[in-house]
Amino acid sequence: MKTYIFKAEVEREEDGRWSAVIPALPGCATWGLTEAEALNSLREAAQAYVEVLVEEGRELPGEVEVIPTPVVTVAL
Repeated sequence: MKTYIFKAEVEREEDGRWSAVIPALPGCATWGLTEAEALNSLREAAQAYVEVLVEEGRELPGEVEVIPTPVVTVAL
């Protein structure tokens, strides 16, 4: 198992929704009614995005950190 780490940008929109995007993965963007919902959707979108690239043998675009072992992350 490899862990891929991407920087995400999260922003509250004028209508109150939250948008989330990973600039390193073109087109990988989501939104949610809460910040947590937007980030969870972004995590799912990024996983699907990376799975397709890996299955097709394509390189990941942009900045990505690849860790070859499982990790536990804590964000405060």
